[in-house]
Amino acid sequence: MPPLRDADLADAFDHAARSYDALVATNPGYHAHLRRSARRLGLPRDGTGPRVLDLGCGTGASTAALATVLPGADITAVDASAGMLRRAAARRWARPVRFVHAPVERLAEAGVNGPFDAVFAAYLLRNATDPDAVLATAHRLLAPYGRLAVHEYALSGRAAHRAVWSAVCGGILLPVVTLLGDGALYRHLWRSVLGFDTADALGRRVARAGFERVRVLPLPGWQTGITHTVVARRPTGGREPGSGTEEGEAERPGARSPGPRTENRRAGERGGPR
Repeated sequence: MPPLRDADLADAFDHAARSYDALVATNPGYHAHLRRSARRLGLPRDGTGPRVLDLGCGTGASTAALATVLPGADITAVDASAGMLRRAAARRWARPVRFVHAPVERLAEAGVNGPFDAVFAAYLLRNATDPDAVLATAHRLLAPYGRLAVHEYALSGRAAHRAVWSAVCGGILLPVVTLLGDGALYRHLWRSVLGFDTADALGRRVARAGFERVRVLPLPGWQTGITHTVVARRPTGGREPGSGTEEGEAERPGARSPGPRTENRRAGERGGPR
């Protein structure tokens, strides 16, 4: 079965919206991992209302992570699935959140304009028809030195991690969701991860999109080697995507890093790209 894309994928998420939150709640660490990735943006918790764009917010789990980590943030949350977005908007929010129903390709038409201080994209790039276009949009909407965090199922490349992913999807998840009538969506989830970038390749993709200080960070628990956060920032000069990086520059504000750096550690957070 080919991957679901565009309207077909949005329809599948619409159908799955009613049971989505219950299913992810059974995934150990799901919400804690989103909060960890939100912290990795490196924005000050007591900042005066940073503008944050949550791309592909789904039912609002990623939005809730951002709201918890950054309680003063001005959050705009976007999703292409009307069903998922209704669930997100129905939650109780301590501060108003602007929810926008639109695909990433049509954000300007929907009135979503920058600059934002940060863009958070959870489980989005793998589902995009053109992930490079999504990154280009994030780059365009960010302010100079704006932060990017991509939270994604991106396998390490090791056979063991690929095997764990397939065992969880095929042996645990699919039997349940098939009974709920959402088998097609979760088969897409399984296969889309196997066919998507490895973590290192995703880091290189982000660097090619014009971001600097790219770091590939693991997440703990059973998803070690399966889910990663890629953090980066937009350069002050807004370097054009695809122009590559320059080696040997000093680590100073505005300097370009020599490329994505993978950090296979499980330690305390050191903040986002600075």
